[in-house]
Amino acid sequence: MTPSLPDALPGDPRFFDRQGPFSIDALAACAEAEIVGQEGAGEITLRGVAPLQAATSQEISFLDNRRYLPLLAETKAGAVILGPAFKDKLPPGVIGLVSKAPYLAWARIAAQFHPVTPSRPGVHPTALVDDTARLGEGVEIGPFVTIGANAEIGANSVIAAHAAIGDGVVIGAHNRIGAHVSLSHAILGDRVTLYAGARIGQDGFGFAVGPAGFETVPQLGRVVLGHDVEIGANSTIDRGSMRDTIIGAGTRIDNLVQIGHNAQLGRCCIVVSQAGISGSTELGDFVTIAAQAGLIGHIKIGDKARVGAQCGVMSDVEAGADVIGSPAMPFREFFRNVAFLRRLAKRDGKSEA
Repeated sequence: MTPSLPDALPGDPRFFDRQGPFSIDALAACAEAEIVGQEGAGEITLRGVAPLQAATSQEISFLDNRRYLPLLAETKAGAVILGPAFKDKLPPGVIGLVSKAPYLAWARIAAQFHPVTPSRPGVHPTALVDDTARLGEGVEIGPFVTIGANAEIGANSVIAAHAAIGDGVVIGAHNRIGAHVSLSHAILGDRVTLYAGARIGQDGFGFAVGPAGFETVPQLGRVVLGHDVEIGANSTIDRGSMRDTIIGAGTRIDNLVQIGHNAQLGRCCIVVSQAGISGSTELGDFVTIAAQAGLIGHIKIGDKARVGAQCGVMSDVEAGADVIGSPAMPFREFFRNVAFLRRLAKRDGKSEA
């Protein structure tokens, strides 16, 4: 049997809920954007979102990169979200929603058409929920979920299939716990999302060396996730050894990230795929850790610092600094060293010739 192909536009109804249509006035209000174009445009309704090259007069699209101006010139979209620098490039008949933050405006408008699927209250008959667990109003418990003794699940949270919620775990309201997630020794705020396979609260990597070999050190802390945290698929966060491992409110952690015991991440940090943060490392607010970066333990990364991809960080990083390379160094120093090595290689090549 050949599967039927999905609609060419985003939001395949087999996977995504759809709302609307919405008037341009309503969309502009939610995105805090200015309407430009034909008179009375605000009363026109649109039914969805689509890329510039596929959108019809019933959809709204988005432009935030000069490279795609040729697509804007040819688009059939009913409206386009764009920055002030591009509003004079709108083709005739296309309404503009002008925003100083067009990507944010796009996120808000796309969420209007495709909101998060609400919970479907109830406990699946295959789930195992301890009698002492407390479930808030509107909670959805999926197939083969296990919920331990004295666990608390906040209102309107969704626990997907095969998730394991350990004894005493506290989950706030409107949380999304993905399939096969394991949660133990953890306290979660509201609106937290854990994607499939995330492992939160397992033992940290702690051991002492004895005469007969290694002896495990009890890990007596917790994992505390602030409001609006997102943890990507198959990422792991160890619980603290003595103090808690803390992930600050609004932080976004990508897939396949490892965070060691006692780590402290501030508000709205970004940690990209395959990065590793060793135990007892502290990140300030709004820190960015790029893909495959590695941070040793017991160091501090200042507010708004940025750590480049594949960077090896072995000492403290000042607030606002940009570092790259292994060992980590300021961007300018790193590229100056690269340029020097290239000149040296060219000189040696000429001398050998």
